[in-house]
Amino acid sequence: MDAGSMKCPLQEQFLRRRNSKENLDRFIPNRSAMDFNFAHYMLNEVKKGKENPNSAMSSPSREAYRRQLAETFNMNRSRILAFKNKPPTPVELIPQSHSSSTCSLNQPKLAKPRRHIPQTSERTLDAPDLVDDYYLNLLDWGSSNVLAIALGSTVYLWDALDGSTSELVTIDDENGPVTSVSWAPDGRHIAIGLNNSEVQLWDSTANRQLRSLRGGHRSRVGSLAWNNHILTTGGMDGKIINNDVRIRDPVVETYRGHTQEVCGLKWSASGQQLASGGNDNLLHIWDRSMASSNSATQWLHRLEEHTSAVKALAWCPFQGNLLATGGGGGDRCIKFWNTHTGACLNSIDTGSQVCALLWNKNEKELLSSHGFTQNQLTLWKYPSMVKTAELTGHTSRVLFMAQSPDGCTVASAAADETLRFWNVFGAPEVAKPAPKAVREPFAQLNRIR
Repeated sequence: MDAGSMKCPLQEQFLRRRNSKENLDRFIPNRSAMDFNFAHYMLNEVKKGKENPNSAMSSPSREAYRRQLAETFNMNRSRILAFKNKPPTPVELIPQSHSSSTCSLNQPKLAKPRRHIPQTSERTLDAPDLVDDYYLNLLDWGSSNVLAIALGSTVYLWDALDGSTSELVTIDDENGPVTSVSWAPDGRHIAIGLNNSEVQLWDSTANRQLRSLRGGHRSRVGSLAWNNHILTTGGMDGKIINNDVRIRDPVVETYRGHTQEVCGLKWSASGQQLASGGNDNLLHIWDRSMASSNSATQWLHRLEEHTSAVKALAWCPFQGNLLATGGGGGDRCIKFWNTHTGACLNSIDTGSQVCALLWNKNEKELLSSHGFTQNQLTLWKYPSMVKTAELTGHTSRVLFMAQSPDGCTVASAAADETLRFWNVFGAPEVAKPAPKAVREPFAQLNRIR
């Protein structure tokens, strides 16, 4: 490939904008207001000598017509739609302090205005060499508002505040490519899973590697999930390992239950339950309270209702024990689970491969990304699962999604080698304080390398 034809990573695409005259709302004048003004002009202004070539009524007839209107409606033409006499003063039967509260209770609540959802992405960046692999997890958006994306063997950081791009690390061909990325809760440290089964921890601010986790897996690490100081890794070997990054020997628990690659990992907000999905079509729910001394923990629930790989996982932000999961091309369903009981609450056939799921933090909505045939993002109203919007623009399956720290913007990365940003979730109703930096788990990293 010629150097001139190569794409630059995370450079904005300048697409041809639509004609400004397209899809403009038409202004429709108020016809009743026009008729009233015209009638007022016909009855009053002609007497001042202004010409009205369209008038077909003679002056005497017009005056008679005006008197007839006044007599019929018993109105003074200078006080149209006004009381001729003042209405009687109402008698207050209930004290003002009580009546105001009573009225407020009886008044119907105003309907919340419908949120406008832009149908096109607000920004598109080039993402050359993005690996087209459903089982990997190559995109994450940290609490410091920096987005990390793995393109081939290189991890790039895109700062959402100023749009700047920097290269964090490039892995050599022997150990690469990068198979997963995940920001720690502090938004400064990031975990990188590799094809050779290694997991690296990096300080993004200092741009240096802090330590390497080796020996836990026998093959590539395609999924990562943080739970405070615990980094959970899922591999092609089917194992799930909890690593305490503060100690020299980090492996503290190993979860065994999957027979094929673990492609989805998500901790609940409480940090008590872990959901894992695999290429074996299985969904497991693990509970930390069940951890045993021999570090081989039994699952809480083993759920077999999906008929294809389970990668898309999303814990509900407003109901701690509600989990949404999405199945691959042979399943195409979004399912909802009560993780306390293991009951399947609902199942929706989306008609296409479910690649990723994200909850709206401000509304009861769920966003899904899909593969063949439309390669779209679909916004669903929960719990009715009525489609609110379908966002198109990607030309290949939308493999990865990540949510901005404020919960408003969603980034999607697709096999078409583009990264798109969607203002799909709107503005938060109440500004939330920025999460506190959790630096303590990494305080000992330099001493235990």
